[in-house]
Amino acid sequence: MTGDTSWSAHPTAIVDDGARIGAGTRIWHWVHISGGASIGRDCSIGQGVFVGNQVNIGDTVKIQNNVSIYDGVTLEDGVFCGPSCVFTNVINPRAEIQRKSEYRPTVVKRGSTIGANATIVCGHTLGEYCFIAAGAVITGDVPAYALMAGVPARRIGWMSKAGGRLDASLTCPLTGARYRLAGPDHLVEET
Repeated sequence: MTGDTSWSAHPTAIVDDGARIGAGTRIWHWVHISGGASIGRDCSIGQGVFVGNQVNIGDTVKIQNNVSIYDGVTLEDGVFCGPSCVFTNVINPRAEIQRKSEYRPTVVKRGSTIGANATIVCGHTLGEYCFIAAGAVITGDVPAYALMAGVPARRIGWMSKAGGRLDASLTCPLTGARYRLAGPDHLVEET
C-alpha cells in the first residue's frame, strides 16, 4: 500500500500492496482494493466492493455496497454509485476467450449519480452531474445533467448540480439555480 496512511479500512478489507488511497477515505467490510487502483481523498467504499487494478477514483466519491469497479473505469470527483450498480469492461465476454486487450474505458464525470442496480455498459462517458435512475441500463454516452431511466435508458429530463429535477423553465427546485439548453442535448448552468 502506498500513499497517505491517514485512511482507514475494516479488518476484513483486503488492500493489495501498491494501491494508492487518499487521506480520509474509509473502506468498509469485505472490500478488495487491487494493487494498481488509485482512490482519492475522503471517499467511502461500502461493504463488498471490488476495485480493479486499472481503476481511477477521484475525491469525495461514495460507492455503496456490492459494487464491482473493473479495469478501465474512471470515477471523477463527487461521483455516487448506488448499491449493486454494475460496470462492465468487455462488450462481448466469453469465459473461454481472453479479451483483456479489448477493454473499453468508461468515464463517469464529476458529480454524477448512478442509482441502485443500474448497469453501465462499457465504452461510454457519463456527463457531469447526470443522474442514472435505479435499474437503468446505459448503452451510450450520457449528456451532462441528463436524467436517464429505463432499459435501455433514455433521457426523461434534466437534473441540477444539487440533485433537483429541473422544471419546464429549467430551474432547480432546491436552489433556484437556472440552466439553459445550448443545443438539443446540451444543458449548461447559467452564471
